[in-house]
Amino acid sequence: MSKIDQFESLFRSADKPPFKLEPVDVSDILIVTDMDQNRTTEFAEQAKAFLSALDTPKPVRYSQICGDEFSTVQQLLDRLENPRPDLVCTYRNLHAETADHPFSLGAYVNVLTQATEIPTLLLPEPKVLANADPSPLADKTKHVMVVTDHLAGDHHLVSMAVRFVEDGGELILSHIEDQKAFDRYMTAIDKIPDLDSELARKTISDQLLGEPKDYIESCRLVLQEHGVANTITPLVTFGNRIEDYRHLIEDRHIDLLVMNSRDDDQLAMHGVAYPLVVELRKTPILLV
Repeated sequence: MSKIDQFESLFRSADKPPFKLEPVDVSDILIVTDMDQNRTTEFAEQAKAFLSALDTPKPVRYSQICGDEFSTVQQLLDRLENPRPDLVCTYRNLHAETADHPFSLGAYVNVLTQATEIPTLLLPEPKVLANADPSPLADKTKHVMVVTDHLAGDHHLVSMAVRFVEDGGELILSHIEDQKAFDRYMTAIDKIPDLDSELARKTISDQLLGEPKDYIESCRLVLQEHGVANTITPLVTFGNRIEDYRHLIEDRHIDLLVMNSRDDDQLAMHGVAYPLVVELRKTPILLV
C-alpha cells in the first residue's frame, strides 16, 4: 500500500458518530447584574423577552442577583451553589467600568465560564441595549448559529442550541477549517517526493469537510424525527475562522451564537470562542 493510500485508509477509518439529541434542561435561569433592584428587573424583563421561545421540559423559573448582593468572585460563586441554576444570564465587565476594559470580559464572567460548568448567556451590556436602535434582542432567537472548529460528535453543543431556536427559525451548524493551517501542512507534504501532493490535498480536504457535512446531515435527520421543524443550515468551509465568523454573523443577522467555553485539555476559554466573545459585544452569546 502506498503512503497516500495509507493516508486515505486512515481518514476513512475515522469514527463518524451520528448525532444524538441529548436531554437539556435550562428551565432554572439566574440573571446576574451589577445594578440596583429596579434596573436589574428592567434588564431581566429584556432577557425574558429574548428567551421567550426557549424550549424546556418544565416551566422556566427566573431568579436574579443584584449588584449589592456580591462584591467578590467567591461571593458570586457561593450564590450559585444554593440553588444551582441551569443557566446564568449576565453581561461583560460586572462591577467594572467598561470604558476602562473595552476588550475584556471581566473577572466575574471569566470565572463563570471557566471555573463552573453552568452555561452562561452573555447579553449586550445595559448601556449598549439602551443606545442601540434596533435592539440586538429585537428579533429574539430566530437565527441561531453554532460556532465550533470541531463540530462532528459535539452532541451537547447542538442539543443546547436547538432549545433556543424559536419555532420556524433557523439553526446554522457551522464548521470552518483553518485555511492557513491546512496550507502549512500541504506545503510540507509537497516536499515529500513519495507522496502525490495533489491527491493528498484532495483526499485530506474532502475528509476534513466531509465529516462535519455528514454530521450536520445526521443532525437534520434526527431533529426531523423528533419533530423539530426549524431549518437546519449547514455551513462548512475553509477560511480564516475569526474573520469569516465575523462576516457571517453580520451578513446572516445572527441573533444568538452558541459555542463551547472551554477546551477539554486546558483551563482556558476555547481558542475560537475568546476573540469572538471579546469582539462581538452587541451579539448575544451562549457559552456552554
